[in-house]
Amino acid sequence: MTTERSSKYFNPAAPMTVDALPDPSLLAFHRRLPGYAPTPLVRAPHLATALGVGAAWVKDESNRLGLPAYKILGASWAVYRELEARYGPFAAWATVDDVAAQLRPHHPLTLVTATDGNHGRAVARMARWLGLDAHILVPRDMVPARIRAIEEEGARVDVVDGTYDDAVVSSARLADDRHLVISDTAWDGYTRVPGWVVEGYGTIFQEIDGQLAAAGGQPPDVVAAQMGVGSLAMAVVKHYRAPGRSAHVVGAEPTRADCVRRSLEAGRLTEVPGPHTSIMAGLNCGTTSPLAWPYLRGGLSASVAIPDARAEEAMRLLAEDGVVSGESGAAGAGGLLDLLSGEGAALARAHLGFTPDSTVLVISTEGATDPEAYARIVRKEI
Repeated sequence: MTTERSSKYFNPAAPMTVDALPDPSLLAFHRRLPGYAPTPLVRAPHLATALGVGAAWVKDESNRLGLPAYKILGASWAVYRELEARYGPFAAWATVDDVAAQLRPHHPLTLVTATDGNHGRAVARMARWLGLDAHILVPRDMVPARIRAIEEEGARVDVVDGTYDDAVVSSARLADDRHLVISDTAWDGYTRVPGWVVEGYGTIFQEIDGQLAAAGGQPPDVVAAQMGVGSLAMAVVKHYRAPGRSAHVVGAEPTRADCVRRSLEAGRLTEVPGPHTSIMAGLNCGTTSPLAWPYLRGGLSASVAIPDARAEEAMRLLAEDGVVSGESGAAGAGGLLDLLSGEGAALARAHLGFTPDSTVLVISTEGATDPEAYARIVRKEI
């Protein structure tokens, strides 16, 4: 490990129960997108051994609707709902081409967003499917491979001289009647679209419920969720802290962008100024989404900020279980490794009720979005 140290927060109160029903049309919507198939739920015996638990499951989002990350689930649902709110209701449709045809009278339309990589590419893909333009703003430290991937979707990419948070501010300024901002983080007066993004992630958990039942697996006792602005963790809390469910939710983020952990300790939203230089690029966010904040404050049992070396360790361990997981994708597993095998492991196990028979769930949110970095870290070509 490096001299960079992790930091932890344990919620002193019992995590809240969230009474939030999923939209019944969500899964049917995703099933109509090109190339839909449930992503694998993988048994991870090497991870389970490393964590000292009875079973570990990994939801492998390295290939979701033809993209190497889960973000398309939230982006597609938010784009669809926002377009329908403005120009609908849409007539009955079977394919995205049918929706695109209904949008043509409203052209020109451009989808706009800020991104650290995966969300922007997902918005650009949705724009391409619907015959719309896309304008994606990225921070100055975005690696070239991720920029090229967005441009290959046909999007215009502008590099902002600043952080992801600066790119978010710049994207918000572009909003008008012809430029629809599809952000996964909220700000004052802008919550509708980020709420739909979070809602869109619910398909992951509907799939997991069915897959665990089919495999005879136990519901998870602990679920790890990586945190940038907090949208995925909010979705995890909404599902696993619903009535009748009692899983502990653990949030993980980089030590260099630990806005959620600092906010939890302060009891209020707290910004982490940039630059944010973690290899967990998708989590390099200095500001927690105010939409997600109440769910994180009340629904997380623990939060851990991990150094890059811990994410690299998790990437190599997941590879042993057959899961190709990028730097951000492995952060949830890295957080559990830090909590359960690092300093203070006994306290963490007691707080989260871990036993040798416990079941954990990790969401590997991306594949090798930077193939050269993945090969260097895991020491294996993909």
